[in-house]
Amino acid sequence: MSKSKGNILFQLTGSIACYKACNVISKLVQDGCDVKTVVSENALKFIGKSTLEGLTHHAVYTDTFEDRSALEHIALTKWMDLAIICPATANIMNKLAAGIGDDYISTIFLACDFKKPYLIAPAMNQNMWAHPATARSVKTLQGWGVTVLGTGKGYQACGDKGAGRLLEPEALYKEIKARL
Repeated sequence: MSKSKGNILFQLTGSIACYKACNVISKLVQDGCDVKTVVSENALKFIGKSTLEGLTHHAVYTDTFEDRSALEHIALTKWMDLAIICPATANIMNKLAAGIGDDYISTIFLACDFKKPYLIAPAMNQNMWAHPATARSVKTLQGWGVTVLGTGKGYQACGDKGAGRLLEPEALYKEIKARL
């Protein structure tokens, strides 16, 4: 078995843009990266565990209180070379900036020391992206050493047009590979 080209902790939150994240995960695995996924409960309404297990060949982490998972959020931060939340909702970004750790993704975030790259790829409606709370959270997260990637502009699932779209898979792939 060949050596991994990087251990990537890929975290997905509840957005229709989860389908784009699957494309990125597939490209990373095909390139030789070892990818493990952590998925919020809301993300599971857009994509199933079977898809992610098939793409990564790893079990999907969803519940911090599952059997044998009590300290897994710590182990994952030690295992990873890079973490990304993609897609990242306004909810998770604002929660992280407030220091709340009440689910798998937010407890992993609190366990990170940010010596390793930590990326956030936002995906939300243009009004949510422009909201003062989200703007403040972006500044806070960047101040802690987190890389908050930009957003795309254009048609959104709700019918609006504007900023807040998840970047396209190829752009996300390039951002990740550049930081490994």
